[in-house]
Amino acid sequence: MKIYKFLVFVLLSFPVMAQEKSDLILKTDVSEATVFINGAQVIRRKTVDLQPGKTTIKFANLSPYIDGKSVQVKVNSKVIVLSVNHQLNFTDSLKQSNELEKLIAKVQILNDKINLENTNLDIINEELTFLHDNRNIGGTAQGVNLINLKETANYYHERVSFLKLKEIDVKKAIENLTEEKNGLEKQENQLGNTKPTPVGEVLMEVDSKTAVKCDLELSYYVNNAGWYPSYDIRANTIEDPVQLIYKANIHQNTKEDWKNIKLKVSSANPNVGNVAPQLKTYLLDYYTKPPKYDGSTSSNQISGRILDSNTKEPLVGASIMIKGTTIGTVSNTDGNFELSLPNNVDKLQVSYIGYITQVLPISNSQMNIFMRESQKSLDEVVVVGYGTQNNIGEALQGRVAGLDNNIRIRGASIMKKAEFTPLPTNQIENQTNVEFEIKTPYSIASGNKNLSVEVEHYDLPAQYEYYSVPKVDKDAFLLANIVDWGKYNLLEGEANIFFENTFVGKTILDVRYTSDTLNISLGRDKNVIISREKVKDYNKKQFFGNKKEDTRAWKIIVKNNKKQTINFVLLDQIPVSSMEEIEVSPENLSGGILNKENGEVKWKFDLKPSDKKELELKYTVKYPKDKILSIE
Repeated sequence: MKIYKFLVFVLLSFPVMAQEKSDLILKTDVSEATVFINGAQVIRRKTVDLQPGKTTIKFANLSPYIDGKSVQVKVNSKVIVLSVNHQLNFTDSLKQSNELEKLIAKVQILNDKINLENTNLDIINEELTFLHDNRNIGGTAQGVNLINLKETANYYHERVSFLKLKEIDVKKAIENLTEEKNGLEKQENQLGNTKPTPVGEVLMEVDSKTAVKCDLELSYYVNNAGWYPSYDIRANTIEDPVQLIYKANIHQNTKEDWKNIKLKVSSANPNVGNVAPQLKTYLLDYYTKPPKYDGSTSSNQISGRILDSNTKEPLVGASIMIKGTTIGTVSNTDGNFELSLPNNVDKLQVSYIGYITQVLPISNSQMNIFMRESQKSLDEVVVVGYGTQNNIGEALQGRVAGLDNNIRIRGASIMKKAEFTPLPTNQIENQTNVEFEIKTPYSIASGNKNLSVEVEHYDLPAQYEYYSVPKVDKDAFLLANIVDWGKYNLLEGEANIFFENTFVGKTILDVRYTSDTLNISLGRDKNVIISREKVKDYNKKQFFGNKKEDTRAWKIIVKNNKKQTINFVLLDQIPVSSMEEIEVSPENLSGGILNKENGEVKWKFDLKPSDKKELELKYTVKYPKDKILSIE
């Protein structure tokens, strides 16, 4: 009877034991990362052995900057995902890199040395004060023995001299130690924030009917990463193709080191709103204004510094982007930045880890930007504390952030690559963006450093021509005109220009407003001489009846000092009348083509070596003689 009762108890208890929940803590490495213009999609993979029943799995030591809504998991079809939750763990903190720990230790040692030298300086100053206050010996009522006076004077002189020289040495030591400390602190800023940082965690609960080896894949979107394109444009002679090197400037300070990962850069920007714009009703009334949309202004160059608003210290590695474009840069070790601006832009977006992102109007060519620390940067996701929980399973009390049981393969047609690529890459043109997949495993450590990766190399057939507007600038600019440029999937960005193996400056490759032909300026060529002078003989005024007539003439000379024939395009203008009573008549344009709408005159010609071309621009203006008209 007792044996029977025992068997019944065991049988009744077995289902409960089989459904007992187990916990599993996983430490994983980043396997893949797709870096967007702002942010990155990170993938981690791990294979685990699951027992029958429910299991709570914790992905530990993740970035604190994960967007909780973006978390997705993929598992075997035999495993059911019950819930997924993202949280921050403020009890543990991310371990700093060995290099950063060494720098912090060195800075602490230098601080101790500086404090010691300051103490020595205080002792020296106190002794000098003591000697100064006790220079009078023997009192005022009695005389001083000559021998005592001499000995005292010698002692005072020797001691004060010693202390003054010692003071110089101590101050010099403090100066050297402070300079060394400042250098190490700049290195610290490049490696990242030295403040304690919580860790991100993803908890998921799964259910398996049988014991199974399960392949887990965790993906999420993380902030504090991004890239911007830049280019090197090289032309050796005007007979060779233009070499365009496409570079991705990648930065990531996600607090996760990416070691030997599969890396891709994408032209997508998840932070840009995806809602299609709509027009507002344009109600016309005497007391109403037209509807307003985002306006724009134009400028050419902007520079400045990114500083902490409290300490006024420079921020290293801050991201500066022209809002609405892919043009950007990062601040250097002194917080300085410099950007060339395309037309029709008016806002900068500045972001830095732990600071409030700012969108600022471009109000000046020199802007110093002060960043304020954010108190919410790590509190925007659901935080689950551990004080009242007995195990990690109790933290799984949130809605599912994302489940994905199907694997999506992104990609469409593959572009034909250039003959030479600095790194093996694969360019994938998706429906709404372009990705560059770097086939060689890549490592990018978390920090404020900017890494430049060459992703493509193109030899672009180009038609070269010289271009000048001598009324504005008498220099000749060499232009490379590239047709059918759209197939290269270029983004707007800064470009370094090299001509004949010499750096000639920077330009903006602004593909947003380019037509079928992409015009790239390769810089000024001083071997083409241009002059534009007013012809005084024609600078005359005559009167005919009730009208007066002014005639103006300009002489333009172009000389080719190069060793090859060049194609030349030259622009000038005549005025355009806005009133019927003012008549403008071109007298001599030397074969130039006149655009009557805007008054532009264009000449196109070939110029052989050592030859020169003389052009005349002559026009007459008739207007009422009782009026005053300002004519160039």
